[in-house]
Amino acid sequence: GQLVESGGGSVQAGGSLRLSCAASQYAGSSYCMGWFRQAPGKEREAVAIMDENDITSYIESVKDRFTISKDNAKNTLYLQMSSLKPEDTAMYYCAARSGLYCSLSLRFTYWGQGTQVTVSS
Repeated sequence: GQLVESGGGSVQAGGSLRLSCAASQYAGSSYCMGWFRQAPGKEREAVAIMDENDITSYIESVKDRFTISKDNAKNTLYLQMSSLKPEDTAMYYCAARSGLYCSLSLRFTYWGQGTQVTVSS
C-alpha cells in the first residue's frame, strides 16, 4: 500500500487548505490514520488522528481549526485546515498504523512523502 499526500501550498494567515491522502489500503478497517507535521528545526508532531470508528483526536493548537476526516469509498484521508497561522507552516505527512488502538502518542508505521504548507503573515 501507499500513502500519497496532496493539497499543500502557500496561503496567507487566516486562509484555508484541504490536504488529501490517497491511502490505497489503510483507510478501511483496523487502521489508525493520522496527520503529522514537521517544521524546520523542530521535531515531527502528531496533529490529528482518526481510528477505524471515526473517533478523532487533535493537538490543542489546532482544535477548532483543523478537521480530520476520511472517505472509505475513495480510500482517502483529509485534513481541512482553517484559520491558518504562520506557526502552522510545516511539511505535513499522512501516516497509518494497524490495530484498533489509536492515539496521538503512538508510533506510526506507514508514511507518505509529505506535502508542504506555508502560511505567510
